[in-house]
Parts: sequence; C-alpha cells; structure tokens
Amino acid sequence: MIATIQRHYSLDEYRAIADTSEEKCEYHDGEIITVNGGTVKHSRLSRNILSLLDTKLQNTNFEAINNNLRLWIPDYRRGVYPDAMVFEGALQFNGESQGDASRREDEVLNPVLIVEVLSPSTEEYDRTDKFRMYRSIPSFCEYLLIRQNKIFVEHYSKQAQVWTYSDFDGLDQSIVLKSLNIELAIAEIYRGVEF
Repeated sequence: MIATIQRHYSLDEYRAIADTSEEKCEYHDGEIITVNGGTVKHSRLSRNILSLLDTKLQNTNFEAINNNLRLWIPDYRRGVYPDAMVFEGALQFNGESQGDASRREDEVLNPVLIVEVLSPSTEEYDRTDKFRMYRSIPSFCEYLLIRQNKIFVEHYSKQAQVWTYSDFDGLDQSIVLKSLNIELAIAEIYRGVEF
C-alpha cells in the first residue's frame, strides 16, 4: 500500500496561490479546493438572481455582490465563493479590526443573504456542512438554494435565532425576503432556463 501525503497550506500560502491562480480556489482550513466551472443553466440562474437582487435593492441600504468576492468564515477558517451575497450597509473586510495593514479587500465577513445555485457535485455540501458554517456568521439570516435541473427554490430564514424553511416549485410563486423587504418572482429567477 502506498501512502499519500496531503499538504497543509497556511492561510498566507493560500492567498498567494489564489491571487495568481487562473482557477478559482477555496480555502478549507489548510486545504485548497479548486472550484469547477458551472453549466449554462447554473450561469443563467446566477446571472438572473444577481440581476433581480440588484434591481430590487436599488436606492436601499443593501448591496448585491457576485461570486467573485470571497466570503471568509472565521469560526471554520474557510474562504468560499457563494453564487451571490447581499450586504446591509458597509461591507466588513477580514482583518479590518487589526488595522489597515492586514485588511483584506477580497474577503468579506457580513452577508445578510447568501444564494447558492445547486450543482450535483455540491448540492449536499451546500445544504448541510456549508449551511452549518454559514450559520456561524452573525449577520447571516436568509439562505436561498436554487436547483438548476428543475424549478425548485429552498428558502431558509432566521427569526429570533430560529431557522424556518419554505420551498417554491411554481413559476407563479414568489419568495418574500423579510430581511431585505423585497419579493422575488420564481419566474424571474428561472427566466431563460430550459428543462
């Protein structure tokens, strides 16, 4: 039997690799994970949800951000790339409390809403372990999981420290995002996506 050695990367080593890599990679407490590209459906759904959020949040104190900005989860030492995030007020950057020298403008800490478009390879992770890690973020209070193989959106919402669940499977339905005070039509999320 041949043993393989798995390398453990420091956070600084990861950041140096991520800053110069042509591929997007996440940091999982010492392990570097390459993020694969998505399908056309995944891309359309990501575009639709970001565009919809951006339009609905105009002239508010909220800002929608795409999947190019890394979310840092301090409790789990994870740097991940959700498909979309929404922030209330100013973005908080990793290292801000230690002063400007260590501030990371590529790592944010305070999303209110996180959106993941589900892929077959990541669906269980997004729904379980990743959601558990996201829940350690104090500002995080709404989570959308969007299926790409059929019309189905899952919505998790935190009210008084209790998470509730609802799902939507009809193009005539809408999701109310209480933390953002907006409503999203399922038909708009799935616009241009064919099954």
